[in-house]
Amino acid sequence: MSIAFVREKEGGEAFEDLPDRPISPHTNFVTPAGLEQIEKEVARLQAEQAKLTPDDKADTARVTRDLRYWTTRLGTAQLVEAVEGDTVHFGSTVTVQREDDARQTFHIVGEDEADPAKGSIAYVAPLARAITGKGVGDVVEVNGQEVEILEIKAG
Repeated sequence: MSIAFVREKEGGEAFEDLPDRPISPHTNFVTPAGLEQIEKEVARLQAEQAKLTPDDKADTARVTRDLRYWTTRLGTAQLVEAVEGDTVHFGSTVTVQREDDARQTFHIVGEDEADPAKGSIAYVAPLARAITGKGVGDVVEVNGQEVEILEIKAG
């Protein structure tokens, strides 16, 4: 077979830099825990990068890409300390009741630290945006369903 039909360079696999991970256009607000998480990820990736050999082309491409992402996120992070108040804001832990009487409690955090399965959502998520600035007893509509705010705890 002619080498013109092979995607590999002669003598082995060819790995290019991986495309950058997309960076959100939103302000990179972070909680203290979120900032710590980003710092740990940068340190972990730097340590991993130091252990790589020139033969680890795929791993080098992945680690380099991820390190670019997390270094950028660290550089743009805007720390939001605990904010007091009676309304929902970044860092709040909020309990809501849905139309079907189901209750949900979640913490409003930065995009990189959000994990809905663990009870945290990004401040740019539709639910978080809909309830930001609202107080206990307020009802908002999210995705065609009403949600009532039952409790707000400062974060």
